Amino acid sequence: MRNVLISGAGVAGGTLAWFLALDGWTVTVVERAAGPRTGGQAVDVRGVALDVVDRMGLGERLRAKRTRMRGMSVVDGAGQELYRSEEFTHSSGRLDSADFELLRDDAVAILHEATADRVEYVFGDSVTALTEDAHGVRVEFEHGGFRTFDLVVGADGPHSAVRRLAFGPEERFSTHLGQYLAIFPAPNFLGLEDWQLWVRHEETGGAVYPVRDNTELRVTLGFGSAPLPPMSVPEQKRLVAEQLAGVGWEMPKLLAAMAEAEVFYFDAMAQIHLDRWSAGRVVLVGDAGYCASALSGQGTSLALAGAYVLAQELGRAGHEEAFAAYERRMRPFVALNQALATENPTGGPSEESLARAKNALTLG
Repeated sequence: MRNVLISGAGVAGGTLAWFLALDGWTVTVVERAAGPRTGGQAVDVRGVALDVVDRMGLGERLRAKRTRMRGMSVVDGAGQELYRSEEFTHSSGRLDSADFELLRDDAVAILHEATADRVEYVFGDSVTALTEDAHGVRVEFEHGGFRTFDLVVGADGPHSAVRRLAFGPEERFSTHLGQYLAIFPAPNFLGLEDWQLWVRHEETGGAVYPVRDNTELRVTLGFGSAPLPPMSVPEQKRLVAEQLAGVGWEMPKLLAAMAEAEVFYFDAMAQIHLDRWSAGRVVLVGDAGYCASALSGQGTSLALAGAYVLAQELGRAGHEEAFAAYERRMRPFVALNQALATENPTGGPSEESLARAKNALTLG
């Protein structure tokens, strides 16, 4: 019986688990968090990724959770409206598109529910060592013990532990894009109804949009910076507050909400570039192998497509041939989508570039 360990229960890990379990693999997913992760921003399912979720039979469930924005406004630090649109939003693109946007935690929850009866999930643990021999990979875990698997997949994000263990330290592969983002939920004290607000002030700014039937806000705040040293969550919150203190508008209320937020994400905008995505019986998928950053708007679609292609190739050949075919098919698609993040970091990629990138892959 073929058995595989997937590190990371996010979109890439959950999707790969679904397809491999369907193909008869014994699948174990290990996730550092205590359960399916909550929080995070709205993410997009675009282009070929729409076909992936439909082939899983999850398209209807995912679309039912889509955000339903009527449009957006861009304001300055004084709250003066600079621009508005009822045709598109910066986060999701054109509102009349077949593409759709949903909260990352909704996507993760649906993938977990769809696989929980066929996949072993181990929450609250992580991989600490990998030792490969001719027959498999011995995996050691943070909370003790070891197990042996035929294959190990790193689907554990841009700071992947599997990548570090199998390929080397993160700094060899990470390219800083000059920005940091903080994301957190808050009560809808702005009274927004299916409408996004974006604020820009010098090199800082952010976005606020309502979710959960307008009962909650998801807030994204950002600022430009060179790479920063590791910080605790309280230190991260203090830094964000310092960087955005002079913005004006509703920022004091947003920063006060951030101080109280129990769910909080903070990270650099960075991309991951490797010469190879596999080493022996270990392979990377999604952000672990080719993070494009939130600035591309394509991270979730890359995760969905990459997981599908990897599973498809593993169903056709042994792991060496499968990994090589996976890279051949995915690399042009990844390159186009990573380029979106640097095309126009403040305003997002052009419609023409996005259209080319999101469909530059044949699923077969």
